[in-house]
Amino acid sequence: MIKELYKSICDGTDVRKNLISLRQEMKEPFAKRALAYELAGEFDVFVTLLKNEDAKVRKNAALIIGDLECQDLLPVLIKAYKKEEKLFIKADLLKAISQYEYQEYLPMLKERLSELTNDPVEESNVKHVREEAALLQNMILKYEKPQKHKFTGVDKALEVILLTNRNHREVTKNQIKGGEIKMLAGGLRVATECLTDILPIRTYQEMLFPVKGAPVLKGTPEEMAYQLKRSGLLPFLEEMHSEEGSFYFRVELKSRMTLDKKGTFIRKFSASLEKQLDRKMINSSSEYEIELRLIENKAGDFIPLLKLYTLEDKRFAYRKQALPTSISPCNAALIMELSKEYLKDGAQVLDPFCGVGTMLIERSKISKADPIYGLDILEEAVVKAEENTKYAGMIAHYINRDYFDFRHEYLFDEIVTNMPGVSKTKDRVFVQKLYEKFWSKSTEVLKEDGCIVMYSDEREVLLGTLRRQNYFKLVKETVINDREGSSVFIVKCR
Repeated sequence: MIKELYKSICDGTDVRKNLISLRQEMKEPFAKRALAYELAGEFDVFVTLLKNEDAKVRKNAALIIGDLECQDLLPVLIKAYKKEEKLFIKADLLKAISQYEYQEYLPMLKERLSELTNDPVEESNVKHVREEAALLQNMILKYEKPQKHKFTGVDKALEVILLTNRNHREVTKNQIKGGEIKMLAGGLRVATECLTDILPIRTYQEMLFPVKGAPVLKGTPEEMAYQLKRSGLLPFLEEMHSEEGSFYFRVELKSRMTLDKKGTFIRKFSASLEKQLDRKMINSSSEYEIELRLIENKAGDFIPLLKLYTLEDKRFAYRKQALPTSISPCNAALIMELSKEYLKDGAQVLDPFCGVGTMLIERSKISKADPIYGLDILEEAVVKAEENTKYAGMIAHYINRDYFDFRHEYLFDEIVTNMPGVSKTKDRVFVQKLYEKFWSKSTEVLKEDGCIVMYSDEREVLLGTLRRQNYFKLVKETVINDREGSSVFIVKCR
């Protein structure tokens, strides 16, 4: 097919149609090699088409040249880019150029970006200018990384919003000493002069910052960008950071809009904010250090919040490895905080389904535990658990073994675990039998005054199998997530 399409293009037959078909074919494996074989180093046909009067022909010829990745063709693309008058084609020429090593042309690309951001733009061209400017920005960032800002506001008077588990906001609230705290639907709003006291708390999911002077944004994307310009957004960022230079940001839109409308909104809003702030904030999908989060309320307006990646979150830095089934560290920390009255200082602890070790690591953050053992039938999980535990700076013994085959010379004070649930590989019958075996096996490894901390989303199975045995009793159940049906269960000997 490659050969036939190329021949038709050479013959001048349905050139636009065949260029489009050729581009489609080149997505297939080995297609580029097949075309390179046909060309045998002769690119004149495609180079000539860059001057064709049909803009769509020029576009597709450029994109094919980009796919060929022959460095000798870069000057040809640069020349075509400079001469191209159709704005919607210039963006495609940049896509082709980006496939090459174009570092020597950075001054020219920077000059073009300056033109696009400073010169007036007709309304009909705004979309194309925005696309070209975004491509130029990303191309420049490939070679010239922006200077990172350092957050210096930890000892300043601040307001922060801590996103928490909706059912257990008070767990985080009770760990905050000082400051003014307001309960929100999904967390806490805290006024503090000592951020360093809040940063280590392990039970909040995220820390966000409200934008001073902009409690709610209304109107079009451009109008909302103007409202942010007039707010305390930029002064706040400059006050909280030591380095000068533009702040690179991305936008996260929490809205009921369709995906297409979200994308359009974000592009318009980001470009407008960037221009209105004279590029003191620059939109980037890869090098951002600030996330501007816009959350739609019931009235259809937007609440702006900032997530600052300049403020390093070190709480779960140990979590280098994970599996799709791994519990989040924040959730594990919450479970341990809710269970801490049942946990024993210096306890001998076992996790029979340890995964990547998160539950055991978070258990060790509550109080001393030694020794700590983790079991898992998946070798990959055990290897990852060992790595995470090393980065957590603790000692634990991990064994690639089925819990029901495990033997140990002494009994444990605690079993803490994230219990398996129904999945693609485990149906409900399998899970029910596993729970039944779990109760039986645990009588062999747990001390009479021991405690089991179980996180599970199989409440009916857990309670049903627990009722049908005579050794253990439920002491406490605490709902973690209503929608998922997950709870933490405290179980002890009768």
